[in-house]
Amino acid sequence: MMKAHGFSSPLAVPRIMKVVVHTGVGKIRDEKEIEGIGRQLALIAGQKASPRKAKKSIASFKSREGMVIGLAATLRGARMYDFLSRLVNVALPRARDFWGFSEKSVDGMGNLTIGIKEHIIFPEAVGEDVRTIFGLEVTIVTRAKNRALALEMYQLLGIPFKK
Repeated sequence: MMKAHGFSSPLAVPRIMKVVVHTGVGKIRDEKEIEGIGRQLALIAGQKASPRKAKKSIASFKSREGMVIGLAATLRGARMYDFLSRLVNVALPRARDFWGFSEKSVDGMGNLTIGIKEHIIFPEAVGEDVRTIFGLEVTIVTRAKNRALALEMYQLLGIPFKK
């Protein structure tokens, strides 16, 4: 990619900065069920997920300020690349009706956000102790200058896009 685009330094080549794996648990009121989802997310991500609290109360969502409404794990370095490898090579082929990601899911800065409907596509999550099936989102944050460079980088990394 460095030769193709004429980058003068290896640091100018786009690369992945971090991967954020997160899920919302705002509708779930049972504390033990939230802990179970946290354990499953920790198995999937490879590190413990941190709770995300509501910043303000919203009556129509029945949420109060300080209430846990989500769980997130930010992956960097070796864990990030291990997770991406498992996502692309193991989990996505197990997903139901998966034909690739739309190129529209890459934003203007080159970040890719993937929505996963069921966490059980990951082999770590399959077991007898799975009580709640939940969806999660994976956001891949890059240092690409524009969308076209990011798309080329994703294709070189093997992330499947629709043709």
